[in-house]
Amino acid sequence: MIDSNRLEALAPILNNYHIEPYFVEDFGPVQKIYSNKGTFALKKIVPSIGTDFIHHVHTLYQKGYNRIVPIYPTMDGRYGVLYEQDLYYLMPWMSNDLKENPEQKNLQLFRELARFHTLSVKEIPVSKEERTEHYEKTVQQLEKNQEFLDGFIDECEKKTYMSPFELLYCLYYNEISQALRFSKSKFEEWYENSKEAEKARMVITHGKLSSEHFLYDDRGYGYFINFENARYGSPIHDMLPFLSRSLNTMPKRNDDTINWVFHYFKYFPYKADEKLLFLSYLAYPIPVIQVAESYFRKRQSKIELKWVRQLQRSYWHLKNSEYVVMRMVEIENQAKEGAQQQ
Repeated sequence: MIDSNRLEALAPILNNYHIEPYFVEDFGPVQKIYSNKGTFALKKIVPSIGTDFIHHVHTLYQKGYNRIVPIYPTMDGRYGVLYEQDLYYLMPWMSNDLKENPEQKNLQLFRELARFHTLSVKEIPVSKEERTEHYEKTVQQLEKNQEFLDGFIDECEKKTYMSPFELLYCLYYNEISQALRFSKSKFEEWYENSKEAEKARMVITHGKLSSEHFLYDDRGYGYFINFENARYGSPIHDMLPFLSRSLNTMPKRNDDTINWVFHYFKYFPYKADEKLLFLSYLAYPIPVIQVAESYFRKRQSKIELKWVRQLQRSYWHLKNSEYVVMRMVEIENQAKEGAQQQ
């Protein structure tokens, strides 16, 4: 609970909704408001974000998707209140008390993600020049990554005594290079499959997909919150960051992650070229490359233990990603063989 001064400070904002607050609980950028009209969540955002995201939320509502926590208008129809250099918007408070298995929660999250991707999907024209430019820039970056990996290992192997980081890097080098080559090969396949295509699929993306942004009401229904980064883009842009965070663990068989992906595909199947691009990005070992590049550039005294830990963690991420990608390829190949036999 917060003091009466804070309560008084929020009153001018809540007056726009004709809400009289009784008391407030502080949850960082969100305030839980107990009032004469019920319990609400008041979210504070920076004004530069604006309320453009409301348009995407309304678009989804108009298309029949209602698993988004609604944003209430003020009495004069605005969806945000600018007050003392901050922007506020109001929502109902979600209890989120459901004690559901995290695996089941993420399955529901991905099903709902697929639903609103399906409802918002549209095709936009993409010129061959744009596609080719994207391909050439990306391939150039991948080749620069490979040049760095090769150059760094050459420098390490010239030394009589390697540092612990350099020794570990040499042990990991082949697997990092292999992942990079796989990523590049899938990207080249994507280009060959799509270079004649004149359109690409776009959806409304959440922009900050997280299990923390998927809350439950008293009936057990899940709802998305935090749509401030919503925009039209590739559906891959929602999937990849979520999956990448889930793979940032010690090495393990991430079968849960594979289940989420194929559960999503049940409701919003990717096209062949989209799958190739998805696999390329998922396999791209950028975290471990970035750690190695940072170490190489830092010529001053280095705390080896810190750098070795970073390299090891990023390598674990590579191995977890590798398992998911290889299992996905295997499952897809088995499905194709089954279809051919039938």
